[in-house]
Amino acid sequence: LCSRRPELGDKFSSRHGQKGVCGLIAAQEDLPFNDLGMVPDMIMNPHGYPSRMTVGKLMELLSSKNAVLSGRYHYGTAFGGDQVIDVCNELASRGYNYLGKDMLTSGITGQQLSAYIYFGPIYYQKLKHMVHDKMHARARGPRAVLTRQPTEGRSREGGLRLGEMERDCLIAYGASMLLMERLMVSSDEFKVEVCSECGLIGYHGWCQNCRSSKSLANIKIPYACKLLFQELQSMNIVPKLDLARYT
Repeated sequence: LCSRRPELGDKFSSRHGQKGVCGLIAAQEDLPFNDLGMVPDMIMNPHGYPSRMTVGKLMELLSSKNAVLSGRYHYGTAFGGDQVIDVCNELASRGYNYLGKDMLTSGITGQQLSAYIYFGPIYYQKLKHMVHDKMHARARGPRAVLTRQPTEGRSREGGLRLGEMERDCLIAYGASMLLMERLMVSSDEFKVEVCSECGLIGYHGWCQNCRSSKSLANIKIPYACKLLFQELQSMNIVPKLDLARYT
């Protein structure tokens, strides 16, 4: 067994599948506090609720808050037991907000927050996905034999993948040079000779289709593109490159 302090990037989860990573570690005096001086151990981003719809977590906080005050367990499954409205009424009878919310004061400005905050105890788990074990960086390294692109995965000293969504964002920004650098220059740049007459790839200064070496131009393409052309040609589909603008 080894003990570690939570750090930025470590993963946590409640018992309702509300997983997430630690994005900020703040000093206790900067955190908000309620009228009893209690400071939250963790502040969760509320955008996780409408997407995952973990209603059980909302009920757990409400029941746990009431259980601390009453000293008894609450039956929290979907098959009976304590109703939410009963828990709310019991909470209100003890002088707390009916909905389990508190008015918090900012630890930075000293002013009350403009909204009531849903505040209470919830059981949280620390997951094994820790940034200390997963951190990885690569400048140069091994490449795949078939595609000549960088390998994938930390164990194989792979590169960080720029996926389809990241590519779409760069396209939307119009960052064409960055796209070329990420998707070709730093990945699988390959120099080929292309015949400007027939549009096919030549080899060693010779176009096998035209039986000529007159109209060959040197261009750079991703190796995966060249591989795709060759695999399509094996199925009798012949893609051609139009170099009219480059010659």
